[in-house]
This record gives sequence, C-alpha cells and structure tokens, in this order.
Amino acid sequence: MSTRRLFTATAAALVGGFGLATPAAAHVSAPSAAADPTTLTTGRLVGSVAVLVALAGVVVGGLALARSAGRIGNGNGRRGAVVALVAGPTGMVVGGLVVAAAKGGPGTGYGIVGGFLALAIGLIAAILGWLALARSRSAA
Repeated sequence: MSTRRLFTATAAALVGGFGLATPAAAHVSAPSAAADPTTLTTGRLVGSVAVLVALAGVVVGGLALARSAGRIGNGNGRRGAVVALVAGPTGMVVGGLVVAAAKGGPGTGYGIVGGFLALAIGLIAAILGWLALARSRSAA
C-alpha cells in the first residue's frame, strides 16, 4: 500500500470520527447533575465505543506485528498494520472529543473515563500498527 493511500485512509477515518463524535459532543454539553453509575448516557456510550474501536486496533495491531515477525500466518501483516493505524487514531480522536466536551469529572455521566482510556489505548494501537508496518516493509 502506498503512502498516499495510507494517508487517505487515515484522513477518512479521522473525518468519520469527527462526524460521528461531534453531534454526541454537542449533546453532551448540556448541563446536568451527576448521573447514576448504571445510567448509560450519551457521553458514556460514545466513550465506550471509542475504547472498543481503539481496543480492536490493539488486537489487530498485535496480530499484525506477530504476523510480520513470521510467528503466525503466511502474510506480512501490512493489512492489519494499516487497520491498526486507522483504528488507533480514530479511537484517540473520538476519545479526545469526549474529554474536551466533558464538563465534569468521573461519575458525572460525561464519559471522561472512557475518553481517557480511548486516548491511551488508541496510542498503543497506533504504535503497534506503526511497528508492524515498519517490520513488514523490512521483511519484504
């Protein structure tokens, strides 16, 4: 995959992440009292989705890294590396939007815990994808 296609895929994922998170961030900005811990608010839902996207990037990036090292499978892991490089930053962008829109701390229902988790896990996914991509290029 060429660098131009990689940048295009990453840009499309970031635009998609902004498009999905912006309406939720606008809805989350309404002031409210502390939410019950079991209530699924919009902020918590968006934060959870961001964590799941970033976590999927970590899993795929780890598998791509193992594949590029020749431990599993037949391929070189490039496709998985690109998926991890798209999923990780997407989770980070959506998590960052959740954190930026939150007006309270943990337990208020704004999803700030999920936003911070998505930032951390998305960074790990991006690093794993980058390592797998670099290793697949050197192995080819």
